[in-house]
Amino acid sequence: MMKRIDQPTDVLKGIGNETAMNLANMGIQTIGDLLNYLPFRYEDIRLRDLAEVAHDEKITVEGTVHSEPSLMYYGKKKNRLTIHLLVDKYLIKVTFFNRAYLKGKLSPQDVITVSGKWDKHRQLITGQDLKIGSPQTPNADFEPVYPVKGSVTVKALRRYIIQAFNEYGDDIEETLPGFFMEKYKLPAKKIALQNMHFPQSQEEVKQARRRFVYEEFLYFQLKMQAFRKFEREQSEGIGQQYDLQKIKMFIQSLPFQLTNAQKKVVNEICADLKSPYKMNRLLQGDVGSGKTAVAAIALYASVTAGFQGALMVPTEILAEQHLESISGLLEPVGVKTALLSSSVKGKKRRIILEQLQNGEIDIIIGTHALIQDEVDFHKLGLVITDEQHRFGVEQRRVLREKGESPDVLFMTATPIPRTLAITVFGEMDVSTIDEMPAGRKTIETHWAKHNMLDRILEFVEKELKKGRQAYVICPLIEESDKIDVQNAIDVHDVLSNYFHGKFKTGLMHGRLPSAEKDEIMKAFSNNEIQLLVSTTVVEVGVNVPNATVMVIYDAERFGLSQLHQLRGRVGRGREQSYCILLADPKTDIGKERMRIMTETNDGFKLSERDLELRGPGDFFGKKQSGLPEFRVADMVHDYRALETARNDASMLIEQKEFWENPDFVPLRNYLKASGALSGEKLD
Repeated sequence: MMKRIDQPTDVLKGIGNETAMNLANMGIQTIGDLLNYLPFRYEDIRLRDLAEVAHDEKITVEGTVHSEPSLMYYGKKKNRLTIHLLVDKYLIKVTFFNRAYLKGKLSPQDVITVSGKWDKHRQLITGQDLKIGSPQTPNADFEPVYPVKGSVTVKALRRYIIQAFNEYGDDIEETLPGFFMEKYKLPAKKIALQNMHFPQSQEEVKQARRRFVYEEFLYFQLKMQAFRKFEREQSEGIGQQYDLQKIKMFIQSLPFQLTNAQKKVVNEICADLKSPYKMNRLLQGDVGSGKTAVAAIALYASVTAGFQGALMVPTEILAEQHLESISGLLEPVGVKTALLSSSVKGKKRRIILEQLQNGEIDIIIGTHALIQDEVDFHKLGLVITDEQHRFGVEQRRVLREKGESPDVLFMTATPIPRTLAITVFGEMDVSTIDEMPAGRKTIETHWAKHNMLDRILEFVEKELKKGRQAYVICPLIEESDKIDVQNAIDVHDVLSNYFHGKFKTGLMHGRLPSAEKDEIMKAFSNNEIQLLVSTTVVEVGVNVPNATVMVIYDAERFGLSQLHQLRGRVGRGREQSYCILLADPKTDIGKERMRIMTETNDGFKLSERDLELRGPGDFFGKKQSGLPEFRVADMVHDYRALETARNDASMLIEQKEFWENPDFVPLRNYLKASGALSGEKLD
């Protein structure tokens, strides 16, 4: 039987077919949807003393019309209405644009209430709202403002919500278990909704919002944890019985000591390899934190258990660099490694494919060439994807399916803030290397204005004369009318002339064919090119230890995380390295970015600040479908509630009581409806 609250909105008086359709376009189809459609902000409608109001602040005042309002027409069909208003002891002006009809409604001595922006210097309010008489709700301090679309106005929406509350408020059902409401002292749903829509104080809004933030996070995390549990239990792992003694000896033989963070991560990965469930883990670590060493240990563990390992990376040059470092560590202990990329052809390719199939090759390192049909493994046990966000979901899936339920490890050098990691990658286990190896020199970072370019080039030349190399990064490839920023082609021309006859300058950008990009990077790696002008294509996975200078043009155009990734291209050798941010930021956020970059080299701190400055939607450089849309909650500012909800969801999913107790019916129904219990793809 349909609940009264599930009826369509047109059962309310004043809502016809057209309005119902407009409401449906806003996601409001039922009375329940209407009651749960929450404000995104509140307007302060308290009557204020003008002496206390700051310039450009939005205010509400009550006053007496002092003289006949004047109306002036200008342009085509445009008009301005000016009212002289006596507010306490102040005589001020109020201006309304294109509201000519108000003139006929106002007379001297009328008491009116006006809301708008206060210009302190001109003693003028630019009016947005006007009511004849005193405020209708003298007890309320502020009014809710709702997101609206089409012909639906905020006033009309408020009216519909009031009507729905009056007629159907008693049908609002509780959706949170009593246990959590008691534990966190949360208001009941009906009271919380009432206080969101019709608040009498800021405290009421605060408590109501606290409830909805927790509820949104709990429901979302339940979905993630249920999906994770389902995936885990439905996908049997191999249960790799590795040789612990050999692994210990291998770690002792390494030419460096593992940091405590690396040891912790290695233990987490090894526990996953041995477990009967398939590993689905994200390993994140800052540039230079030692992820490659961890990958080598994990691959070796898999080999000692009788399996093969695969490491997929986004570029050929990165594949070659990984092969060099990993084979250098593993071949002394009898592990055979090989490289497979599009440039490995003919007889050499046939031999590698044959040896891979018969098990002679233990570890294969390569690009997306690893997922081609002709590539067959003898016994694939571990798949590692480096810079996993560079590969599509489909590419990662194809590599996984090359084996029988192999364990999967994703690696990234982009430090992801904890709040984003547990939201976007909530169905994965996350390991973090948050400690740098001892003795690594900090990159000196300086912020310089464009008028200091001559001094910067002198400094770059000094470094190049020492036999070092340098990067120069630009935001655009070619000149653009739209954005006044330095472009790579022009900068390359200027610098080629500047260093002509002294040093070789190269140019790299995303529009070049892959083979040409690889060729340029090889030339830079071999020091055949001393100064590389590039766009952000060098951001990830290029290792040139001899490069000691990174100059970034128009640095304010980049986010903190991207600037940090670019900075991480230098500082890979023994020499002191430098990052110079060329920027003339016009905004406070731009200046703040430059300041933060010069103050810290910690990628995790930077990523948290970047998230605060840019918001979650822009953190990855573009909107990601993996980011949930929360109506009330903000994953940056409400991160404590997010962590609490995640812990609660994780605990619930594992408890037998959750699946049987009637108190949890609303949560179970939600999980069924979301598809999290059937293994369907999450929204």
